[in-house]
Amino acid sequence: MVDLKELSDIVYRNKLEKNFNVTDVGKEICFLHGEVSELWDAYIRKRGSVGDEMADIMIYLLGLSKILNVDLEKELIQKIEKNHRRVYKMIDGVNTRISDGEEKLP
Repeated sequence: MVDLKELSDIVYRNKLEKNFNVTDVGKEICFLHGEVSELWDAYIRKRGSVGDEMADIMIYLLGLSKILNVDLEKELIQKIEKNHRRVYKMIDGVNTRISDGEEKLP
């Protein structure tokens, strides 16, 4: 199993060792946005680097999670569970969320 906290620590240590940014959160988010754009470009142009670009995105997310002291693994699990509970229905051809699935049953 992958330990996101351990990977986050590795990414952060690499940033420190290479003198990369670890303080300007806005800059990191901009870099992350750039990597998402690179993924889009790789996908559209059918280049073989789609996986590499996805890995870059994860690296920035893991670095940000360390910088912001966010337990990304915990947040990811909670969000997956939350999305699983949500209820959707087709309304006029649009898949629409009709419930967060958190309502208490009588």
